Amino acid sequence: MITISESASDKIKEMLAAEELPNLFLRLGVKSGGCSGFSYGMGFDDNQAEDDKEFEIHGLKVVVDADSSKYLYGVEIDFQDTGMGGGFTIHNPNAVATCGCGSSFRTKEEDAALAQPCED
Repeated sequence: MITISESASDKIKEMLAAEELPNLFLRLGVKSGGCSGFSYGMGFDDNQAEDDKEFEIHGLKVVVDADSSKYLYGVEIDFQDTGMGGGFTIHNPNAVATCGCGSSFRTKEEDAALAQPCED
């Protein structure tokens, strides 16, 4: 389950409307990289794969690829508008370590794998 706050979904809907392209939806994902091991991906897409997981949150179509879904289970996405700007925040209960910028993370499984001795 992924949670997107009303303020985040409102901002995403506003951004989608500005794209003026039909059939766009929000795609969330995870890829290897970043200073902590994985980095988040969040963008618009109109191409859905057969094994993608689809959610509807506050009337917003959200799609997650099958490989990313285990890392994003329980994720909470919010949007905070501050005087100097604003942005999306991601709270991931699966993360045991994050970087200072908040856009990369590491899970318990990756922590355990890093602790294993090399077999060389």
